[in-house]
Amino acid sequence: MATSVDEIKKIQSLEEENALLRAQLDAVQQQLDWFKRQLFGSKSEKRLEVDPAIQAQLFDRLDLEPPASDIPTEEIHYVRRKKQRGCSTVTDTGLRFDETVPVETIELMPEGAKDLPEDETEIIDEKVSYRLAQRPGSYVVLKYVRPVLKNKPTGTFISAPMPQNVLEKSVADVSVLAGILIDKFLYHLPLYRQHQRLQHSGITLSRTTIMNWVNRSIDLLVPIVDAQMINVLRSRVLAMDETPIKAGRKQKGKMRQAYIWPIYGELDEIVFRYTNTRAHQHVKELLGGAFSGTIVSDGYKAYERFAQASENVTNAQCWSHARRYFEGALEAEPVAAEEALSIIALLYRHEKIIKEKRLVGADKQAYRSEHTEPVVKSFWTWCEQQCQRHDLLPSDKLTKALKYAMNRRTALQVFLSDPDVPLDTNHVERELRVIPMGRRNWLFAWTEVGAERIAVIQSLLVTCKLHNVDPYVYLTDVLQRVSQHPANQVHELTPRLWKEKFADNPLRSDLDKIQCQ
Repeated sequence: MATSVDEIKKIQSLEEENALLRAQLDAVQQQLDWFKRQLFGSKSEKRLEVDPAIQAQLFDRLDLEPPASDIPTEEIHYVRRKKQRGCSTVTDTGLRFDETVPVETIELMPEGAKDLPEDETEIIDEKVSYRLAQRPGSYVVLKYVRPVLKNKPTGTFISAPMPQNVLEKSVADVSVLAGILIDKFLYHLPLYRQHQRLQHSGITLSRTTIMNWVNRSIDLLVPIVDAQMINVLRSRVLAMDETPIKAGRKQKGKMRQAYIWPIYGELDEIVFRYTNTRAHQHVKELLGGAFSGTIVSDGYKAYERFAQASENVTNAQCWSHARRYFEGALEAEPVAAEEALSIIALLYRHEKIIKEKRLVGADKQAYRSEHTEPVVKSFWTWCEQQCQRHDLLPSDKLTKALKYAMNRRTALQVFLSDPDVPLDTNHVERELRVIPMGRRNWLFAWTEVGAERIAVIQSLLVTCKLHNVDPYVYLTDVLQRVSQHPANQVHELTPRLWKEKFADNPLRSDLDKIQCQ
């Protein structure tokens, strides 16, 4: 029976619809595989090669049956007793604590009191003050005892003044301020959990009080981060990225989507900056006219546009981001994607050799010209060959990967002509993890000012990590030093310069001084 024209058209229509549905199903399946990997798969981008023969031998040696134990067991019964707590002590400054809280006593004698004859002075009273201090993992109350001396011949009274505190009219010692900042922003322990720990330790404080301590302490550190930003912008090569954060309430029950931008300088200093959007003009606002050199970034167009609009700025882009597109195409195009990943792996292998040989400057560029540049050329040749394939659809993952790389060909080759330009932005991505890690613990910042304070403290903590500086020692010193240090030399308090100038003899808290005695 002959097939009519209408039936042929109907069959063609069904075939086109079937092809479209298959493409949509493949796209959804790829998305599902990606989400599965994010939840259950490995986050490392390293390519591990395992010999199947060795793996088989390993499994052959496994003994799945647990060995029988001849050790006798005994059932133990116990009753958990609730810890008894007594009445709280309330100081004149409002600090409350019970008898379970350790109290360290510090006696302060007036200057010159030892030089006076004993028969001319007598202790008629004591002034007692309290500050809350912190040991790692515990809290201590510092009890300051200041004898009041009366000079009998003159009838005058003298007593030692209280040591200067970081926050005026506060019961918080610098040790507890540094400890709270580190627990929240380095170990991502929310303030409400720290508040619970204080209560379990016998300390009664308002959570608002703790929050005020955090805010006031970070505000003291703002000039230091600003000075560090000036030095970062002096870099000839810097890396930049952005990551989302919830900050401020957009409407009832919904937080505003904002962004924090890490800016990584060539002297291993990093500054985080907050903006309320991801708009292109923020790159110009953050870098302004103070930066000239090469900015290494991902494929976000904002950096490329900033470089095009600036006379002395070049945009170099990240090979790791290009590689991820080909890795995402492994399921659909395993052979072609594996070829691309193998070529890119050669680039990283040469970078590893450069690092092992400690090549810098002209030697590094010469090595790249001899060994790395031919690999890059072979990669572009391979991409051009793949683009000639007729079986690739625009919606295919491999097509998107090829398009991503080819559109950024010039920016991906900048590292070949400049030895100081890295191959990727992995170093800045590693350091910005503190923001999403905190986001999973404290979820959001109540206000935009709170998000700005997060950027300030993380700028210093991450830079301390990069320079192997103990963050507790650094914050304890800087919070005390910032009020007495000359304003025109505030750059000396950045972690990199602080390590050179003050790390050998840092200012310590009174609690640390007691422990050292």
